[in-house]
Amino acid sequence: MYLCKVKLERPPPPPCQRVFSRRAGLHSNPAPTIMQQTRPTSDKPLLHRTLSLPNDIEAVPQLNEFIDGIAEEAGLGMSLSMSLNLALEEAVVNVMNYAYPPGESGEVNLEVTADAEKLVFVLSDSGKPFDPTQTQTPDTTLSAEERPIGGLGIHLVRQIMDSIGYEHTGGKNVLTLTKRIS
Repeated sequence: MYLCKVKLERPPPPPCQRVFSRRAGLHSNPAPTIMQQTRPTSDKPLLHRTLSLPNDIEAVPQLNEFIDGIAEEAGLGMSLSMSLNLALEEAVVNVMNYAYPPGESGEVNLEVTADAEKLVFVLSDSGKPFDPTQTQTPDTTLSAEERPIGGLGIHLVRQIMDSIGYEHTGGKNVLTLTKRIS
């Protein structure tokens, strides 16, 4: 049995404040929705979600469901939703396969925040340090037989996301992926 911890945080809008929802327009007394833009704009994120998964490939469907939910709540189109799912699955599976020694249990944590302009995905793990931003871009002009194994997944993440950052801090790998949505 695999356990998935999902923590949902969504502060309600201040009372008597008009809210603009990307999906439904202006409302006078809305129920809190994800991906809402308040007028006047605040510096707080409009969406904040976290997910913790074991470093086990069998937990990947939970990741996909989590990303699908975020994309749906953010009002993203199917194409962008699928691209985000692909990039995040690639990054998370790399952690699951390579961050921890075989047989050692560990976690992959994902924190997602969004505002009206972008989604920010922060992946963290306590596995061995690895900076994917330092990998060489693979030569995609070579045939599959000529190309060395590895590197295509990170290349794919680079192609889908608008920015990628890495740091190793507090004994953790922290990979930050940003995608503009407006």
